[in-house]
Amino acid sequence: MPTSKPAVLVTAATGRIGGSVVRSLAEDDSISLVAGVRSAAKAQALADQGIRSVLLDFDKPQTLGPALAGIDRVFLATGYSVDMLRQSKEFLDAAKKAGVRHVAHLGACGPDDTSVAHWAWHQLVERYIEWSGFSFTHLRPEAFMQNLLHYDGTQATHRGVVRQFIGDARISWVDGDDVALVASRALLQPQLHAGQTYRLGYDAKSYAEVAAIMTAVLGQPFRYEAQPPEVFLEEMRAAGAEMAYMACVYDSFKRTASGAIPGVDQTFDNFAAITGRQPVKWEEFVRKHRTALAY
Repeated sequence: MPTSKPAVLVTAATGRIGGSVVRSLAEDDSISLVAGVRSAAKAQALADQGIRSVLLDFDKPQTLGPALAGIDRVFLATGYSVDMLRQSKEFLDAAKKAGVRHVAHLGACGPDDTSVAHWAWHQLVERYIEWSGFSFTHLRPEAFMQNLLHYDGTQATHRGVVRQFIGDARISWVDGDDVALVASRALLQPQLHAGQTYRLGYDAKSYAEVAAIMTAVLGQPFRYEAQPPEVFLEEMRAAGAEMAYMACVYDSFKRTASGAIPGVDQTFDNFAAITGRQPVKWEEFVRKHRTALAY
């Protein structure tokens, strides 16, 4: 007798990483893909692409049970807010009741003993996933290359000037689409990726080095202009961001710039084994986003 396909729910399905996970999974007919969205308008946009969606709002707990009905595996990504702790717990409690078996969680960078606050919050969510008895894959991306384009609505690169807040520090980078590809592999074959914590960072560069790569690839002059981390705080406040979370990011920027966080430039060699591909490096990322970066 034929068996039904496992249903995979992608939360934040129209966000940067969630949207990329949806695209990675959309052509695979071994699963039944379900996209979690917060509005009917976003649901319609997905329906136009032939993708089934459900209404799911982390701040409306009454939406969780219906969204999770019949779901076998989930990709969990929460917003840049201290509310992620409450949201994740309520979602995972509802997922447990619904019979979800595997959770691929989008966390943050850092080793287990990190003292960077928002990185540690994500690790508390990881521990709750484990405590709840789910099969799991923890994803810990380093800095997203997409931050060069914008961060929470604030433009990072404008007419050849890269404005960022970590001084001359070198940090480890990953393309968000590569993170989504790892997530999709974990969701398609959870038996191969269960119990794994994947740290995802493959190219260590300073912003000045990134600007030099942009100059070489795009044939236009780019330069890095280091800004005080306090400027970041003011920009996030002006953008309406949740400031408890952004204050943690501000602290991590200050500590990174001063060299007080060891290992921020650490890279890893797990990507090819997980995906069968090589990770995107900065030269390729700049070529891929030429239209957004060129001026």
